[in-house]
Amino acid sequence: MPTGTQDRPTEVTAAGIARLAGVGRAAVSNWRRRHADFPKPVGGTETSPAFALREIEQWLRDQGKLAEVPLRERVWQQLVGHPAGAAAALRQAGAVLLLAHDRPAAWQQLRAAADDAELTGVLPAVLDAVLAARLGPGHPVRGLTREALAPSAALVRATGDLAAADGAAAAYDFLLGRHLDANPRQYTLTPPGPAALMAELAAVAGPSGTVLDPACGAGALLAAARERSAEESDAGERDAGEGEAGESDAPVTLYGQEADADLAALTALRLALGAPDAQVRVRAADTLRADAFPDLAADAVLVHPPFNERNWGHDELAYDPRWEYGFPARTESELAWVQHALARLREGGTAVLLMPPAAASRRSGRRIRADLLRRGALRAVIALPAGAAPPNGVPLHLWVLRKPGTTPPAPQLLVVDAAGPAPGPAAGRDKPDWQTVRTTAVEAWRTFDRDGGIEEQPGVRRSLAAIDLLDDDVDLAPARHLPPPAAAGGPAELARIRERLTTTLARTTALTPRPDGGAAGPARWPLTTVGELARSGALVLRAGGAGTAPAGGAAPAVLTDHDVIGGDAPSGTLPEAPASGPAEEPVLLQAGDVVVPVLGGGAVARVTDDSTAGAALGRNLTLLRPDPAALDPWFLAGFLRGTANNRQASSYASTATRLDVRRLQLPRLPLADQRRYGQRFRDLAAFEGALRLTARLGEQLVQGLHDGLTDGSVTAD
Repeated sequence: MPTGTQDRPTEVTAAGIARLAGVGRAAVSNWRRRHADFPKPVGGTETSPAFALREIEQWLRDQGKLAEVPLRERVWQQLVGHPAGAAAALRQAGAVLLLAHDRPAAWQQLRAAADDAELTGVLPAVLDAVLAARLGPGHPVRGLTREALAPSAALVRATGDLAAADGAAAAYDFLLGRHLDANPRQYTLTPPGPAALMAELAAVAGPSGTVLDPACGAGALLAAARERSAEESDAGERDAGEGEAGESDAPVTLYGQEADADLAALTALRLALGAPDAQVRVRAADTLRADAFPDLAADAVLVHPPFNERNWGHDELAYDPRWEYGFPARTESELAWVQHALARLREGGTAVLLMPPAAASRRSGRRIRADLLRRGALRAVIALPAGAAPPNGVPLHLWVLRKPGTTPPAPQLLVVDAAGPAPGPAAGRDKPDWQTVRTTAVEAWRTFDRDGGIEEQPGVRRSLAAIDLLDDDVDLAPARHLPPPAAAGGPAELARIRERLTTTLARTTALTPRPDGGAAGPARWPLTTVGELARSGALVLRAGGAGTAPAGGAAPAVLTDHDVIGGDAPSGTLPEAPASGPAEEPVLLQAGDVVVPVLGGGAVARVTDDSTAGAALGRNLTLLRPDPAALDPWFLAGFLRGTANNRQASSYASTATRLDVRRLQLPRLPLADQRRYGQRFRDLAAFEGALRLTARLGEQLVQGLHDGLTDGSVTAD
C-alpha cells in the first residue's frame, strides 16, 4: 500500500454531496460559490473535485442541510469515496458482511469490545478464518491486512449496521449492484433471463451437484444454477414427503474462475452470502492459460465466454490436451472455451455456452464443429432474440453440449429459433419476451433429449442428422436449416387478412374526421399549465419506472414508452425484487389516466382504458390522473398533443428531446366545453387506431403474399 494511504480521508464527489443533502448538483455548485466556509477539495480534478466526506457531513449538519439519508446510501458513499478505491472497499465490506452472517455473535462481541484501532487490528485474522472456511484455501479475497483496514473503521462499523438492518446478503447485493451499475463499461454482465434459461437447459437439479463457470464474471450463471438447484431440491422434497433425507443433503458446489482478481473476489463473496448452504470455490486466474480446476469433472458447465478474443493463448497452448476436437484457430477463441467446458465435464454432463452467431458458421472453425457433431458432443444450437445479452444488437446462440460416454448417441443436432419472427415497424418492443423464449427452448430441448429426436415445427425447431451437416461449411446457424413457416398460415389465412383489411379500410373511411370549418384566427383562451393544475389538485402527477415484481407472486405487465408511442398493449415486465428484500410498489394505471412519454416521443398522449388499467407505469413515462370533476381526460390528452405546446415544453440534450410535462399548457374552459373538445379528440383517437390496424394488416398481407409466391403456396395465376 502506498505510504500515507491510511491517512487519506474518505472522499465524496459533488454528486454524492447532492445525494446526502437531497438536492440537485446545481445546488452544490451554488453552495461552493456562496459559502466561504464550504470545505475545500482534497482530491479529484478541477472539473470533478472530491471532498472529505467527514468535513462535508459536518458542514451540512451545521447548515441544517443534512437530509435523513438511508443507511444504504451512507455506506455506499463511504465505499465509493474510500482512499483504496471502491473495489477494495467493497471487498472489505463483503468480508465483514460474511463474518456478520456466519458468526453473528462473534462479530457483535468484537465490535462492541474494541475501539477503531483494536477493531481493524484484530479483524484480519478473524476474516481470514471465516473466508478460508467458506471459500477454501486459495480464495481470491486478498489484501485484508491491518494496514489496508486501518482507514476503514467507519466503513466496517457502518457495514455491520447495514447487515443488522437489511441482512448481510441483501446489503451486499445492494452494494455490489451499485458498483456494477456505476462501471458499465468495465464489466460484461449476463442478464437474469439468459442465465436462468442456461441453468434450466443444463438441468441443474438437486442440491448435491457440481457446477462450473470458468468465465464467471459477476457470478450470474452460478447464482442462477444455485437457484435452479434449490427449486429442484424443494420440489423433490415435496414429492418424497417429509422426513426422508439422504444423499440430497450434500451441498451443491459452485466452481468459478475469473481473470479479473477484483471481480473474482467480489463474486466469491456474492456467492458465499447468497448461497450459504453451498460450497463456493472461486479462483482468480486466466482460465485458458492457468486452469484452476484441472482435475474437476463437473455435472454442469455454464459459460458466457469473452467474444472475439485474439490473445487467448493460441501461441502457448498448441499442445494442450483439452483440444480433443481440434486446435482452435487464433480467431476461434469461443471454440477453445467450448472444448475447455467439455474437458471439465463428467461423462454425460451438460455444458451450455452463450455464443456469438458467427461461431456457428465461420470457416476457420468448421473442422472442430464437424468433429463435435460426429462424436455427438454438440447436441443443440438455439438462436436467441437480439437484446438477450451484451452485445445487445446481436442475436446470440446457445450451444448445448454433452460429454460423450463410452456409447455416444447417434449423432443428431437440434436446431431451435427461439427468437420468433422479427417485430414489425409498429411493434415497438425493445426487449425479448423471455417467457416465450424459455418455453420454446426448454420444451424443444427436453423432448429432443428424452426421445433422441423431435417433431419438426417449421420456422421454430428441427432435428438433423449430423451427416447432413458435414459439408464444406458445417454451418450450424438454425435459420439456415429450419424450413420457413407456411406463408401467414396459407391462402386461407391470407384471405382472412384481406377480408379484415377491407373491413378496416371501410371503417377508416367512415371515421375520417372533417375539419368543419373554423374561426378566422387562433383562439385566445386563458391558459394554465400542467404544473399549476397539479398544485391546485386538479390532477396528480406520477413518474414511471419504479417497482419490482413480488417474489413468487403475480406481477402486472408494464406499459412502456414504446407501447404508448406504438399504440400497443403493455409488453414490459417488472424486474425481480431482491431475494431478501421487499418488493417495491410500482405505479399502477387506472382507466382515465393520461400517459405521456417524456423522452423522444414527440406529440403523444394516451388515455388509458379498462384493458390497460392495472398495468405498471414504465420508465420515461409520466402519468397525469385528472380529477373528473375538474378535468376531462380526453380534453387534457388532446391539448397536450399540440405541436406548438410540445415545442415550448421541450428541452434538447444533444440529439435527445426531453419533455417537461409540467410546462405543457391547456386552456381554462368549463367542464361542458372540455367534454365537447374531448369527444372530438376521442374520435381522432379511434381514427388513429384504425389507421394503425390498417397499416399492420397491410404489412401482413404484403409479406404473406411475398412468402406464398416464393414458397409456392400461392400461385402466380
